[in-house]
Amino acid sequence: MEDKDLLIQRLLDELSALKVLVEQQRLEIEILRLENKMLREEITELKKKLNKNSHNSSKPPSSDGFKKKPKNNREKTNKKSGGQKGHPGATLNYAVPDEVVTLSVQCCLACSEDLSQIPLFGVEKRQVHDIPPITLHVTEYQAEKKVCHCGHLNVGLFPEGVAHSIQYGPRIKGFALYLHQEQKIPYARCCSLLNDYYGSCFSEGSLFNTQCDAYKNLEDIEEQIKLALLNKDVLHSDETGIVVNKLLQWLHVTSDKTLTFYYIHPKRGTIAMDEIGLLPLFKGTLVHDHLKAYFRYVEIQHALCNAHHLRELQSFEEEGQHWAKTMRQFLKEACHLVNEAHRENKTALSEEVYQSLLSHYRQIVEEGEQELPLATPIPGKRGRPKQPSGRNLLHRLRDYQEDVLRFMSDFNVPFTNNQAERDLRMAKLKQKISGGFRSVQGAQMFARIAGYLSTLRKQGINIAHAMTALCAGQPILPNF
Repeated sequence: MEDKDLLIQRLLDELSALKVLVEQQRLEIEILRLENKMLREEITELKKKLNKNSHNSSKPPSSDGFKKKPKNNREKTNKKSGGQKGHPGATLNYAVPDEVVTLSVQCCLACSEDLSQIPLFGVEKRQVHDIPPITLHVTEYQAEKKVCHCGHLNVGLFPEGVAHSIQYGPRIKGFALYLHQEQKIPYARCCSLLNDYYGSCFSEGSLFNTQCDAYKNLEDIEEQIKLALLNKDVLHSDETGIVVNKLLQWLHVTSDKTLTFYYIHPKRGTIAMDEIGLLPLFKGTLVHDHLKAYFRYVEIQHALCNAHHLRELQSFEEEGQHWAKTMRQFLKEACHLVNEAHRENKTALSEEVYQSLLSHYRQIVEEGEQELPLATPIPGKRGRPKQPSGRNLLHRLRDYQEDVLRFMSDFNVPFTNNQAERDLRMAKLKQKISGGFRSVQGAQMFARIAGYLSTLRKQGINIAHAMTALCAGQPILPNF
């Protein structure tokens, strides 16, 4: 009997141990499942990041590297490549020649008869347009000295700007400044080019001093550009990182189709914008890319860049989100309708069309809400639950509906913020070619002169003449 009880007790102990082992294995399996789930989510996030490029996010094209070129977002048309019908084009035309070279006919190529006395039947003209031999033109000013009967020494007056015994003139200074500022060529290579083509010994120090003088001469014009921008109805604003003295700073731009203003600041947000002094005084509509700092200025009407929205929507469309595809199609169709109205010289969409578009927009947002339901908090887990991918963009489109669709209600407001992005592109080009700036002073000089040049180019003013005038101390005034 005792042996039976011992056997039963032993079996019960083994069963209990087995239950403990099963529970341990169950817990281990549960832990592995959770780890597997976390790793899968991490892999999904990493794949999403790897699939981001300049066409489905705000990443710059330079970050695409040598991967397969992303699909172009532009829709195909039936038009052939090249210049379209009505395009003015540009080609060489016959001009009044500076030199005429006569190619005489002395004898007949067929029978060798002398043709020198034969009357001229006509001429065939061909012109070669080329640069004349390049050399420095040296002008020497000799101021006469005369002593009057009264004993006073009289000396001829030198022209304004001729202050040294030997110096460079405004044309070569303007050309050097053009190469450095407009073409983004570094100091050393600018001087090398001038030496190779002109035989000059224009130094980096001379170029720096030329830039300093131009910076001072443009101080008043820069202030006039700022004042003129405040009177505009619609402005574009953006900012980009730029390296100054090995530290990240920010190049801010505020511009429209005719004026450009740049400013360098260590900060990106409200502190910088207040110091610049434009947005606190502006009363019109500002187009930007939804940086929260812009919304601190409550007296401004805001318009969001839909090029950013299209890229982000494409990213979520590639993940299979139907609402993103529908919203992307809607924004493109709405832009097309507004462009058609512009071409027909209309000042606004009809009320019926506008309300129909607005209703469609809200319907897409509601569909997105159903497709991407809010994540519920997990019991026992701290912090807010992670929302589905695309939910933040959906909230932005819902909460900032008026700013997203501003281009529909106000035809003065463009669909995108491409104006500001184009104006900032030159800074990225500068960093690619020359790198960053060694000093804050150098960055500030570059920004002021670049803003002036951008303004002149937008207004169709000849840059070469403007650079010469600037280096002569008589800068050309843009139209304000």
